[in-house]
Amino acid sequence: MKTLWLNTILRYPWILLLLLLVLAFGASFGGKNLYFRGDYKVFFSHDYGPLQDFEEMQRIFNKNDNISVLVVPQNGDVFTNENLTLLAELTEQAWQTPFSSRVDSVVNFQHTWSEDDDMIVEDLVQNPQGLTPAELQRIRNIAINEPNLNGGLVAADGRAAVVNITVQIPDTPNNTAEVIEVVDFVKGLTNELSSRYPQAAFYHTGVIPMNYSFATEGQKDMATLVPAMLGLIVLMLAVMLRSVLAMLATVLVLILTISVTMGLGGWLGFFLSTGTINVPIVVMTLAVADCVHLIASAQFAMREGRSRSEAIRFALDLNLMPVFITSATTAVGFLTLVLSESPVLADFGILSAIGVMVAFALSVTLLPVLLLLLPVRVKVSPEHHGGMEKFGGWVVRHQRTLLPVTALLMLIFGSLVTLNVVNDEATKYFAKGTDFRDSVDTQEAYLSGTQTIDWALYTGEAQGVNDPAFIAKTEAFAEWLRQQPEVDHVTTLSDTFKRLNKNMHGDDESYYRIPQDRELAAQYLLLYEMSLPYGLDLNNQLNVDKSSTRLTSTLKNLGSKEIVALEDRARAWFAENAAGIRLTAASPGLMFSHIGETNMDSMIISMIAALILISALLVVALRSLRLGAISLIPNLGPALVGFGIWGLISGEINLGLSIVASMTLGIIVDDTVHFLAKYKRARDDGKDAEAAVRYAFSSVGRALLITTVVLVAGFSMLAFSAFRLNSDMGLATALIIFIALLVDFFFLPAFLLRLDKNNQAHCNAEEQQKARQDVQQDPNPASILTGETL
Repeated sequence: MKTLWLNTILRYPWILLLLLLVLAFGASFGGKNLYFRGDYKVFFSHDYGPLQDFEEMQRIFNKNDNISVLVVPQNGDVFTNENLTLLAELTEQAWQTPFSSRVDSVVNFQHTWSEDDDMIVEDLVQNPQGLTPAELQRIRNIAINEPNLNGGLVAADGRAAVVNITVQIPDTPNNTAEVIEVVDFVKGLTNELSSRYPQAAFYHTGVIPMNYSFATEGQKDMATLVPAMLGLIVLMLAVMLRSVLAMLATVLVLILTISVTMGLGGWLGFFLSTGTINVPIVVMTLAVADCVHLIASAQFAMREGRSRSEAIRFALDLNLMPVFITSATTAVGFLTLVLSESPVLADFGILSAIGVMVAFALSVTLLPVLLLLLPVRVKVSPEHHGGMEKFGGWVVRHQRTLLPVTALLMLIFGSLVTLNVVNDEATKYFAKGTDFRDSVDTQEAYLSGTQTIDWALYTGEAQGVNDPAFIAKTEAFAEWLRQQPEVDHVTTLSDTFKRLNKNMHGDDESYYRIPQDRELAAQYLLLYEMSLPYGLDLNNQLNVDKSSTRLTSTLKNLGSKEIVALEDRARAWFAENAAGIRLTAASPGLMFSHIGETNMDSMIISMIAALILISALLVVALRSLRLGAISLIPNLGPALVGFGIWGLISGEINLGLSIVASMTLGIIVDDTVHFLAKYKRARDDGKDAEAAVRYAFSSVGRALLITTVVLVAGFSMLAFSAFRLNSDMGLATALIIFIALLVDFFFLPAFLLRLDKNNQAHCNAEEQQKARQDVQQDPNPASILTGETL
């Protein structure tokens, strides 16, 4: 079969080229089915527990997807006529936001107060242009002393205020267009206000801007990083392969590989997201490795004087097994990502695995056809001794030093892996300089964090929220939350009950407490609700039959460990102090925190599965249990060393980094397999260990160097992504791939030489022992001489 395949390529290149192009076009046509989803929910499966809690809360209460506009006046005081006028205008116009259902601000806060026996409910700020200094001071005092405002919609020191717009975007599989429409409208509104009120700065935070950033930053990566990476590869290949035609052949393979991969993804029903947008870069980078090995081997053969067709046959014969096994192990590494808790990471693994095997198929079919048809030439130089031959000799000469030094360095840096902790900060998913990240940081500096946890308390009884005992437990829970160091603000219905009780007692401050009668509490609440204007009701805190209520705690911008720890403490407190009331917690930030934690557990299983499968493949491919066992050290070592160094650089493992170990395990096997395959071939041809090491360096060393440079450059390109999950993954992967080359160039040859010398010494000792036994049995000197001669 192998001979038939080689002969087909060499005899019918034009027919094969036409057939491959037709098949590639048919596969690529599926790209028309691809679409982009930018919402954060793509990171969670439908049956994911925290997501189900979140969606249950969204069904029972009004959806609270929001876009918040932070207004920061230059004079540092919101409570001036001009700034309150700005807030009033922004609040009024924000109602025109597409899909908006509610707008909350300090201006339209429904302030209640008593007048004789009546309770008055009205906007806190009316006619802001004509307010007197005394009225401005009164508004300031009310806002600063109102728990639902202070730290929520206005800063405690009055330096900034928020206008919060709640939207009800249709819950469809792809609502990216609606998200963009909402954000574009609000940004247009604030841009127009900024021109008329230059004394204030505007920032946009909330769930909708986060979704918007997921979508726009992902599309920006596709539009900039993929073309930039292709241009970088073209430049590097032209220089390193020293052949423009070989570079052009490789580029055509790369373009078709990406096109076919994404087309097959479209046919199979995949979609693009921020988590899968980098598949073209990953696939393109890995496809280069296959092409470079074949081209480098063909150039090696042509330099020795073989014809182009003979050189191509030699390159395919030499590299078919290593290229296949490296592609297979890389695909296995990616496929283990299906064990990830996040669907988009699983999609990334599947699409990348498809791309790797497409790259293999095209590199061993289309590439040799192109090399055969294009007039690629190499100067004949059979006695050529390049840098790799000299480097291989240096490694052989210094093997006694290299082995202990490299082993010690691997142990030292590998031990630092414990410095890493799993900590996902959803607010830091985007790099500084992006609109969303700058807005989040500014809001944290002036007002509060943007992370939230919503707490739903279920009484299981209609009108149960009016029970004074339930209100008391709600208040106690809210007060406990306020005392936690992670919490900036808490919005709770119990504060409204206390305010209404005070209002109904002539605004006597001594009655700022929970009503003691259930019927009275129900009447207060009904009276208040009947007085509220359209759009500012209590449906964001109460369900229809008033059997449950929702508290919202605004947190500092924390990592996943702190958020999960807060949730655990809250559940423990609630179980101890509010037995009989069901509690659920949910928010996008909480979901990301949980998936960051659980995904690491699944990725440990994934890495073990990848290790077992890849090791089995190597043993079969190399046809040597011994070499398969030896390969484990250079395969596992780079990941340990890389994460040890990452512990010094950052120390945080986020959702993107959690997949790096499994993913790189398949990639770094490539260098090891190619080196061991060439080493084994030389040993099978009768060369000793030192000659086999020199042969491995001379035949594959340059290709390993080129592929590593390309791989490191390709994954480093992701560092320019504004999406941190991609940038961190790219940097860590590039680091590990670079370390893998160092391990395979310095540690692996020295290790092979040490093992083979020990093995040879053991064989020599056995032969000497046998000779001594022969002498004892037959002391005839002629026989001894004959035996020694033989």
